[in-house]
Amino acid sequence: MDVKIEESWRKYLGEEFDKQYFVNLTSMVRDEYLHGECYPPGHLIFNAFNLCPFDKVKVVIIGQDPYHEPGQAMGLSFSVPDGVVMPPSLINIFKEIQMDLGKPMPKTGDLTRWVDQGVLLLNATLTVKAHMANSHQRLGWTEFTDAAIKALSDNREGLVFMLWGGFARGKKYLIDNSKHFVLECVHPSPLSANRGGWFGNHQFSKCNEYLVSRGETPVEW
Repeated sequence: MDVKIEESWRKYLGEEFDKQYFVNLTSMVRDEYLHGECYPPGHLIFNAFNLCPFDKVKVVIIGQDPYHEPGQAMGLSFSVPDGVVMPPSLINIFKEIQMDLGKPMPKTGDLTRWVDQGVLLLNATLTVKAHMANSHQRLGWTEFTDAAIKALSDNREGLVFMLWGGFARGKKYLIDNSKHFVLECVHPSPLSANRGGWFGNHQFSKCNEYLVSRGETPVEW
């Protein structure tokens, strides 16, 4: 696994690359990719960081791990490449945006357009074995991505952290909510969303209202 990460992130995460857990992680991930099908493609593992420099981040959306079926994972949480069928969670995200902001359902599930506006789409675990959700969860990725979340919390101000579901909400302890705006709700997966709490939560308009209150440009969701 080649660690090619955008330069502004290297300033805050460079020390992680020299720690023993990351050395072990690199070795295990490389072995997994050599001996089986894993996602996303190797050059997209750090895509979330490479497309959204540290100082450009305005919003952080935390996912659990990449999609585990062929052609879906692109290194951005919840996003799928253009032309790929949208997973149910992503459809529910777009439905809520439609209800909240009146925007029509998009034709593509590629969320790069959000990233270009400063939305960091960060999975807590950056790789996965084909057809096996959470299969790389214990390799050590969460130590690295927790360091990224804490670096943002400590060194930036006025970010919006969107924590959907129990797993993402478990990252709240890393975030200084006196400096940042934390939005919490249930996960958009059908299992959670259909029980209530996802639809009508107004996460996206609340996020934009906060950004505007700080003189920032709202996100075109």
